[in-house]
Amino acid sequence: MTTFRDVRDEQRFEQGFADAEGQTRVVFADYAVHDGVRVILHVEADPALRGGGAAGRFMQSLAAHARTEGLKLQPRCSYAVLWHRRHPEYNDLLA
Repeated sequence: MTTFRDVRDEQRFEQGFADAEGQTRVVFADYAVHDGVRVILHVEADPALRGGGAAGRFMQSLAAHARTEGLKLQPRCSYAVLWHRRHPEYNDLLA
């Protein structure tokens, strides 16, 4: 797993994870900023990572980053919405 990054110029959070062959593949979330809130528009995992839990681990990293940075999140992507419903311990991050 690589370090979680906020690529602000591209309005994208991203993190790398090793696939079954050990190659680093990326999970990312595109976002928009409205009144300081990060609106999560789209979450996507590289096809080689799907079904292995990488997207969920990415969302945990994103939540940890938001807490550390004092960010509020507004999930719009169906995956992000569902993930937050399943993890109410992160409700304090929701705008």
